[in-house]
Amino acid sequence: MGPFTSVAIFLTIWWTVLFAVLPIGVTSHAEAGIDKGDGGDPGAPVDPKLKKKFITTTLISIVLFIALAIVIKLRLVTLPSFPSTY
Repeated sequence: MGPFTSVAIFLTIWWTVLFAVLPIGVTSHAEAGIDKGDGGDPGAPVDPKLKKKFITTTLISIVLFIALAIVIKLRLVTLPSFPSTY
């Protein structure tokens, strides 16, 4: 696995994990009973805690990427070989 492929795979894992982590522990203004006034979305989070979620996302992504790299390196999962069409 080359460096460009590694970075691309890591970023794909990172974004996927981020979207899974974002809704965890979020309280909306409507759930907290806070009036947003005119133009405010009642579903907006009161305190999204983004720094904590970015750190959590990065740690989970590192673990998943290392596991994937080990699977690829040990050839536990192989892709089928395609015939060449020269």
